[in-house]
Amino acid sequence: MPPVLGKENELKKSLIICCTCLMLFGLMACTAKTPPAKEIENPVIRLSTTTSVNDSGLLPYLQPHFEGDTGYKIEIISAGTGAAIEKARTGDADCLLVHAKSSEEAFIGEGFGEERLPFMFNYFVIVGPDDDPAGIKDATTAAEAFKAIADSGAKFVSRGDESGTHVKELKIWEDAGIDPTDADWYISVGAGMGQTLTVADEELAYTLSDKATFLAHDNSLTLLKEEAEDMKNTYSLIAITPERWKDTNYAGALAFIEWMTSPKALDLIDAYGVAEYGEPLFFSMR
Repeated sequence: MPPVLGKENELKKSLIICCTCLMLFGLMACTAKTPPAKEIENPVIRLSTTTSVNDSGLLPYLQPHFEGDTGYKIEIISAGTGAAIEKARTGDADCLLVHAKSSEEAFIGEGFGEERLPFMFNYFVIVGPDDDPAGIKDATTAAEAFKAIADSGAKFVSRGDESGTHVKELKIWEDAGIDPTDADWYISVGAGMGQTLTVADEELAYTLSDKATFLAHDNSLTLLKEEAEDMKNTYSLIAITPERWKDTNYAGALAFIEWMTSPKALDLIDAYGVAEYGEPLFFSMR
């Protein structure tokens, strides 16, 4: 009796149809879009910061990494620390990145922030003419160097802008026991670090600068004093509390602080400047 080919063919067709359906179902499952992550309610973070971390190139270097990792966007407002803190005090910033401990602590004491988080540092440097007329190279501290400048009558250019660098400069003069305000060799420009370096270069004068901005600035001044114990320059982060300003992007500020203190960000900070200058311009605090 001949085989019943019709039933076999029908069985094969059924198997083929089942396999095809299973393959199509699997393909659809693989190509289905992943459900979108929860949208960030307010993606823009207003960061008020000091000129040194912006003009040195550090923030532009870190910004795409942060934005790519988190989905937030940073709106950078750069000024001297005094002006940067004032922006936050008037509700025009969500987060601070500054470097003047006494001013930061006063800001928190007034109830505008909840915590000051130091996370990196570099050094202030004293720069001046290559021939060093005041002979500060042999000074062991910044205060000793400032006293030598005052005793020699050599010109000194001050930022005079209530920035973190200016606050530090005034503290060094105080430690040296000198009030230079009315001295004819003391020039206060009321400007940022870049302009102050330009004036010091033109006047063949000394000035105090953060090292990163000095190295990134085109001038003929010479780095004469650095890394003395009284020249450490610590940077801190502060999230502005919504208790003061209801529209503060507090979640965004916390996300920025969390990322900036992450191992990835701290590694990036430690690497910044090495390729161009042979040394880091900032050092993480781990």
